[in-house]
Amino acid sequence: METEVAVDQMESYPRFSWLVKPCERYKEEYSECTSIKAKFHQYFINGETEDCSQWKKDYNSCLDFRNKRDLEALDNVITSERLRRKKRLEGHYQNDVWEPRESPPEDWNKPIPKEYAADQDISYLAQKCRELKEGKVESHSMCSIS
Repeated sequence: METEVAVDQMESYPRFSWLVKPCERYKEEYSECTSIKAKFHQYFINGETEDCSQWKKDYNSCLDFRNKRDLEALDNVITSERLRRKKRLEGHYQNDVWEPRESPPEDWNKPIPKEYAADQDISYLAQKCRELKEGKVESHSMCSIS
């Protein structure tokens, strides 16, 4: 994961400085958030458009840290990232449907039952593994995004 603070310098900066992304990511997020496409999506999903100003503030604070080594600016970005992370994980922490495990089940690595083993041999993944081993896989990209 890329961070604005170099890994070998983490100890000399605040505790959560690893959360701070490279400054360009904040600029990209701001540009994306303020685009017409994003505004339409925000309005369609939430019924209103989002306030994107925090991305701009984070970008400016990140640049202040990068150029001036301003620790207050770094703290501002860290605080913002922690709030963003807390909001993103809110549903996970409020989930009362599942009970968290203390440890994995004792038999978590037992062999696959015989009735499923036959299906495993004819799966798409198994077929592609065989083709790869036999050298039948073509070297062109399988990416469908263009």
